[in-house]
Amino acid sequence: MEDTEWIKCPVCANKTRTKVRSDTELKNFPLYCPKCRQETLINVKQLNICVIKMPEKLAQF
Repeated sequence: MEDTEWIKCPVCANKTRTKVRSDTELKNFPLYCPKCRQETLINVKQLNICVIKMPEKLAQF
């Protein structure tokens, strides 16, 4: 059985509808959060999530 985990939103830290396995690689993936309605670009490699670009609304602070 492969390790799987839900991707959490980097803005509000809630679970998104996206699940990744340990052998999944994503580059420039637009992650959408249904709770806060924000879209964030992420990279995923070996269950490590790296945020590329935060939404403009939060980047101003």
